[in-house]
Amino acid sequence: MMKIKLVEKSVESSNNDVEIIFVKSLDSVDDKEILEILDFKAKDEACVLLAESKKIYVGYEENDYDSLAIASATAIRKLQSTKFKNAKMKLCEVLENNLKAIIEGALLGEYKFINYKSEKEKRKIELELIVNEKTPKLEKILKESKIISKAVNKTRTMVNTAPADFYPAVMAEIAQKLAKDANISCEVYGEKFLEKNKMMAMHSVGRASIHESKLIHLSYKPKNATKKIVLVGKGLTYDSGGLSLKPADFMVGMKLDKSGGCAVLSTLWAIAKLELPFEVHGIVGAVENMIGGNAYKPDDILKAKNGKTIEVRNTDAEGRLVLADCLCYAQDEIKDFDYIFDYATLTGACVVGVGQYTTGIMGNNEILKRNAVLSALKSGEYATTLDFNRYLKKAIKSEVADICNIANTRYGGAITAGMFLDNFIYDENKEKWIHFDIAGPAYVESVWGYNPHGGSGAGVRMTIKFLQNLMD
Repeated sequence: MMKIKLVEKSVESSNNDVEIIFVKSLDSVDDKEILEILDFKAKDEACVLLAESKKIYVGYEENDYDSLAIASATAIRKLQSTKFKNAKMKLCEVLENNLKAIIEGALLGEYKFINYKSEKEKRKIELELIVNEKTPKLEKILKESKIISKAVNKTRTMVNTAPADFYPAVMAEIAQKLAKDANISCEVYGEKFLEKNKMMAMHSVGRASIHESKLIHLSYKPKNATKKIVLVGKGLTYDSGGLSLKPADFMVGMKLDKSGGCAVLSTLWAIAKLELPFEVHGIVGAVENMIGGNAYKPDDILKAKNGKTIEVRNTDAEGRLVLADCLCYAQDEIKDFDYIFDYATLTGACVVGVGQYTTGIMGNNEILKRNAVLSALKSGEYATTLDFNRYLKKAIKSEVADICNIANTRYGGAITAGMFLDNFIYDENKEKWIHFDIAGPAYVESVWGYNPHGGSGAGVRMTIKFLQNLMD
């Protein structure tokens, strides 16, 4: 990861290869005439390198997180396209007040997934942020932003890793390594545990795979914790669709289906590194949905941990089956928690409804949902609420079981999936629960803002921001 440090010195005395200059208006820029000739506009994602004067000018439109983080990422990407090894940036008052955006934009924009490239560029970049005074507040922002960015980038790398190299046992090993690094506990359970604890919905999804399903439980328990939070993640390390096989084009990229679980693992690591004053549990159902003689089938009736029966009408609606048992496990094992959140690339319908870049937030507590949306927006992620209603509830009714795993209508698919999960939230926890459908932003096959091609790390920043808000 790129080295970033705060320094107290003049721009002139800083001996760096190139200077990065943020521009909201051309009126105050020394090289205004040259920039106008080059048709540079002070707009988001506008960037130009003046090689002779060793300056990178980057535009931004608003004094907010998103605009400044995008500018920071854009400048770093321009720097990466040169032979320059280090850069300096003078932070005016506006930029100092948005230091978090500057740092996170740079670190998130710098990220590239090159693990499978035969020729890897190993050039390291250093960035000096020049401030008037290196205060404890600025130092704290720098430290926290580095941890958060590292957690996001960890998630991205996990999501981007090919399914041949990332199956349930590997996910469990990574969880154990993260837990060891953050000094938190990690328990991993296999299929015998699932059978013994009657978690047959999750068990059925993975039984055709050569890779054994794993239930992962991370626990962070600081002294004098003020609240208890549970995070549950869908960890489909690969989803072929099962016997309801996906078309070839829709199978490409399904390594993304582990994004929710990956986000939970990295978020727990970050929470521990940030030393947040909350007890936090991370539950991940790591499963591979494949085909074979032992595959679960349409028309099967599965029984979840809470005793509810599920009619399977499509084996490609498998993530909700895994989450059903994981949510029940979490509620049975972890008592008296304040919040329970689940994260999943659950439905293509959510992407159709709100676009590639936005998380759909669902649940029964209106205030909690809106606070989650606000935390997402403040953290730099996009989110919106999708509301349950009594009429869509009828769409997942089954004639032969308690509930059906898909709706009888193509409309409202994200909401009916969320309402399916609601059947596995106990009555006493209905107001504590939020479902995050991250199917859109978790994996996009093009660069957007400070996000790269592939995994974005969706869910990490919004969750940490939500928890930090609880401390205010």
